Amino acid sequence: MFLPRKNVDEREMLPKSAGVPNKEITMIGANLFRYKACPGGSCVPSGPAVTLAMLVLLLSLAFPFARPLSALSGSAAHAADQADQYEGKKAEMVASQLAGRGIENREVLEAMAEVQRHLFVPENLRRLAYGDFPLPIGHGQTISQPYIVAFMTEVIRPAPGQRVLEIGTGSGYQAAVLAELVAEVYTIEIVPELAQSANNRLRQLGYANVKTREGDGYYGWPEAGPFDAIVVTAAAEFIPPPLLQQLKEGGLMIIPVGSPFHVQHLMLVNKEKGDRVTTRKLMPVRFVPFRRAE
Repeated sequence: MFLPRKNVDEREMLPKSAGVPNKEITMIGANLFRYKACPGGSCVPSGPAVTLAMLVLLLSLAFPFARPLSALSGSAAHAADQADQYEGKKAEMVASQLAGRGIENREVLEAMAEVQRHLFVPENLRRLAYGDFPLPIGHGQTISQPYIVAFMTEVIRPAPGQRVLEIGTGSGYQAAVLAELVAEVYTIEIVPELAQSANNRLRQLGYANVKTREGDGYYGWPEAGPFDAIVVTAAAEFIPPPLLQQLKEGGLMIIPVGSPFHVQHLMLVNKEKGDRVTTRKLMPVRFVPFRRAE
């Protein structure tokens, strides 16, 4: 997971309350009880008006916080406007940050345009979801910059029918992008809270071809291997041997390698015939460290 170039304010912003007590219903009930004075004194109201008034009053007591229909319509309209804004920001992200910087694989661009990135970031940071930077997701982890996600996805050459292993689930965003492109995604997260929330999120969003596990990613997922490709989203000081063993002949691994909290290099690992391994430096990066079980 790529670290931000500049600090992002992680302070939580409290959402405005959506529920407002409804006074319109009780006012209707009060108005129905008004009547003109009868000759010689006041009359007791009777007939259908009283029945209707009592019904309205009872409803107002039973549902004191029900919002008027106009408010509900307004909320729906607001939600629709937000969805349109996210779609616009997502389209701009794909055009300027990805295609505009050399991401050429049409399927990768379509996957990045399909996945709702704002659903993989904390709610108070959703307005920033499609910005050209990573974002904190808690527990010292981040969701990578969109370009890095697209670049790492493109370089492993994803294809239908493939099985891919991801180390470092985080919020589940990279796994969701991969799930749009390959048959099966296996993803491992060492932080229990992130592993659980990512699993729940991916299930709710319908990514049935993603399997999640909490654990130390150093050892991979041997019973599910070998894999056509492996994506590592945390910086390791060296390439873990168990991951090399679980990579298919002809398979590709993308992994940031280097000391924690210093500039690392994004490495492309190619497992050739006869288990011969070649590596190539692609670009300098800075990722969070590869965490191990204590």
